[in-house]
Amino acid sequence: MKTLKPVSLALLFSLAFFTSCLTEDDASIDPPVEETLQANSTVADLMSRTSFNDGSNDNIIDNASCFNVQLPVTVIANGTEVIVDSASDYQTIEDIFDADNNDTDTLEIVFPITVTFEDYTTAEVNSYPELLALIAQCPDENSDDDDIECIDFQYPITASIFNQNNELIDTIVINSDYDMHEFIEDLDDYAAVTISFPITVILADGTTMTINSISELQTVIADADDSCDEDDDNDYNDDDCDNCTTGDIEAIFASCMNWYVDEFEVNDNHIEDQYNGYIFNFESDGTITITENNNTITGTWSASGSGNNIDFVIDIPSLPDFNGTWNLHEIEQESGEAEFELEMSNSELEFKSNCNGSTSGDALSEALTATNSIWFVSNYTDDGNDETSDFNGFEFTFNTSGTVSAVNNGTTITGTWSSQDNATELLLDFGTNMPLDELNDDWDVVSISSTQIELQDVSGGSGSTDTLTLQKL
Repeated sequence: MKTLKPVSLALLFSLAFFTSCLTEDDASIDPPVEETLQANSTVADLMSRTSFNDGSNDNIIDNASCFNVQLPVTVIANGTEVIVDSASDYQTIEDIFDADNNDTDTLEIVFPITVTFEDYTTAEVNSYPELLALIAQCPDENSDDDDIECIDFQYPITASIFNQNNELIDTIVINSDYDMHEFIEDLDDYAAVTISFPITVILADGTTMTINSISELQTVIADADDSCDEDDDNDYNDDDCDNCTTGDIEAIFASCMNWYVDEFEVNDNHIEDQYNGYIFNFESDGTITITENNNTITGTWSASGSGNNIDFVIDIPSLPDFNGTWNLHEIEQESGEAEFELEMSNSELEFKSNCNGSTSGDALSEALTATNSIWFVSNYTDDGNDETSDFNGFEFTFNTSGTVSAVNNGTTITGTWSSQDNATELLLDFGTNMPLDELNDDWDVVSISSTQIELQDVSGGSGSTDTLTLQKL
């Protein structure tokens, strides 16, 4: 339904009374020709394209940028039913997909649904074949289309309507893109139309601009067309840093220490296990300090840009896997946990920190470091093979400083440990000391008690499972 609003009846009656008192010459109000909005003009076309319905905001559901699905709609994401009532629920679907980066994401739509095209016409869709037929009619991902998404109108906007005698016959208020689209479509029904300037437009970076004339409006929209990434693709993960700043990076580095590599994928190969026990600290002066089995490695970092275009540069001479200019993909910080994700070509890198130190304040840390606590390996299996006997005679003491001592027949080997992800992971690193190097991993915590801690690790590559049980002496 059109929501163009006529002026109040009182104003119309006043106008009728006023014009009845004027002479025939006085009743005509000549709108400025240069400020008249004409049907089929360049500026009218630009205004119409700016007001098109944007079909790319729900591509996580329909994989199509030329229409979107009317809400509410019910979908099943990786087996979980989600009732999408508003645009914010698209994030709920994304969170389900992001919960496990090693699975195959699936989404089912509960039909029938209604889709809205860029011109606000609609169609009912009753099955996937019908939906796929509509998708096939859309332009390819990120190809040129008529929709202008890099600039928006700030509503309301008021327009004045004149008849052929240049008499003001109506004033309408435009409150939405739909209103604007319908208004432009109806221009040829009017003898003359003017916009009440100034109006305000919103640019892609969130800044606003005041427009004072039709000619200026035409120039500004034309300049904005294709001036930004309209995100007309189906990669739902490429907008997670819309509001990111370099200040956000500096803030999490100031509040969170002892970062570790949670995921590291290069050309579909997972190499995060190579960096178990490596602890990274990103300093405010642009240096990186990495500790591993009492060794210290140094490097540098820097960040520049904004939003989804932040470059994060890492240079660690002795760790070339990390080096290069990465794109900051996402920053997340919750109570007791933070993570940031980087992407570069065919590589993905994710760092995590529990933000409250690594050896205190959680059930795992308190159990391991309890007074007079000495632990031994009561069970260790490597891909189903029982290798517990490799650790016969070893007694482990976990210190609050983040070191762990393994004593066997009077020989002491020192490694490092940390509790991660709110005590859901135990990070162990004994360097290359055999057989303790077999324990180097970020172990998932299965259970914690004052006398026993059960751990397991599922390989991101082969899918094999290792188990480790620590028993208190």
